[in-house]
Amino acid sequence: MSASRTASTTDAPTTTTAPRNSPARVVLASLIGTTIEFYDFYVYATAAVLVFPHLFFPSDNETTALLASFATFGAAMLARPVGAVFFGHLGDRLGRKTTLVASLLTMGIATFLIGVLPTHAMVGAWAAVLLLIMRLVQGFAIGGEWSGAALVATENAPKGKRAWYGTFPQLGAPLGFIIANMLFYVINLALADPAAPGQPSAAFLDWGWRIPFLFSAVMVIVGLWVRLKLVESNAFEHAKQAGGVKRMPLAEAFKHHWKALILGTLAMLATYVLFYLMTSYTLTYGTRPTDADVPGAGYTYNSFILMLVFGVVFFGIFTLVSGPLADRFGRRRSLLVVTAAIAVFGFLFVPLLGGGSTPLVMFFLALGFTLMGLTFGPMGAFLPEMFPTNVRYTGSAVAYNVSSILGAALAPIIAVWLWTVADGSPFWVGIYLTGAALITFVSLLLTRETKDVDIEA
Repeated sequence: MSASRTASTTDAPTTTTAPRNSPARVVLASLIGTTIEFYDFYVYATAAVLVFPHLFFPSDNETTALLASFATFGAAMLARPVGAVFFGHLGDRLGRKTTLVASLLTMGIATFLIGVLPTHAMVGAWAAVLLLIMRLVQGFAIGGEWSGAALVATENAPKGKRAWYGTFPQLGAPLGFIIANMLFYVINLALADPAAPGQPSAAFLDWGWRIPFLFSAVMVIVGLWVRLKLVESNAFEHAKQAGGVKRMPLAEAFKHHWKALILGTLAMLATYVLFYLMTSYTLTYGTRPTDADVPGAGYTYNSFILMLVFGVVFFGIFTLVSGPLADRFGRRRSLLVVTAAIAVFGFLFVPLLGGGSTPLVMFFLALGFTLMGLTFGPMGAFLPEMFPTNVRYTGSAVAYNVSSILGAALAPIIAVWLWTVADGSPFWVGIYLTGAALITFVSLLLTRETKDVDIEA
């Protein structure tokens, strides 16, 4: 198969086989895993701002401690492509169900263990080393989680509704954010120190921060129960019966679908940069005091997290809205329009986020998360559709997770550095987002529409 042709189009016979899993089972199985995935990542992201600089990377310089904390946050992205190759190989060789169970279990164990780690005060520098190891394991597991969930949704979707079904694993991102941050909010509020309002209390830093990590075990048990009830999709079973399963899916993907790998990676770039700027960076900027060495907006954590949750509601709504739009108008056309809007949005960081007005900041969050939903939603169908069944897990996982290095791993660190260079102004952070959007826009121009491909080919 040529590099430019990644899946069969409508001139190929289209299957009419009914999906083997019920719609409710498909939605729940694809949604619950990514909800847990993003819950775990948001719990870590929040702790990376509030807790880890104090407990694992103590320093006389707040910015240095924050950068060290974000470095471990980004380190997980480096492990994600390794996980994508490993779990992608299993998914294309053994099936989607087995792989999804393995990735979820790995993620849950790593997150739970973070909740019982010793701090720097207990074991010195080993605390940071152990945290880094657990973070790498998290990233490794995430490398196989998203693609499996997206394939469960899209390979079991009714005809003409793949983008709609593909939004359900994407919906895990806003749901995971809300659950993780509201849990942190409640714990922080319950353990608040009246003498230091807005700051993490001694009890919170001592043991309260561990609760969200330990709670992930409950969510993982529920997720495993749901996923063990799945059966393999028709697409994978047909490929298996026809002898289409490849011995080395990664080699097959790089040999015959290298163009789709590159374009898929770049197509996700703006999504990842926007995603982590709207979560990690805005939380950092919003809660940094106005008189700090690198000033921020000066909100208390409890106040700003409620503002973020308000914005994330728009994320969830427009993730679901994006599916029917992409099914009707096409994935490529929808993503081109949204990516252009993201490029413009980068110029609004100073007047909205840095404007010093709470209504403007809330409008900034609502607008940014609306764009996030509109760009993230169609990706659940778009990336899998770029690859044929026998390398679909590997191809979509590699593209999705390599993009995480270029976008997500670097975004918090670059944003903090640009913010520092600009003496507290978010101007260059917004320009960084605009640059990422322009790269994604060009890559989308070079792709073809995928909404009419035969996904069982």
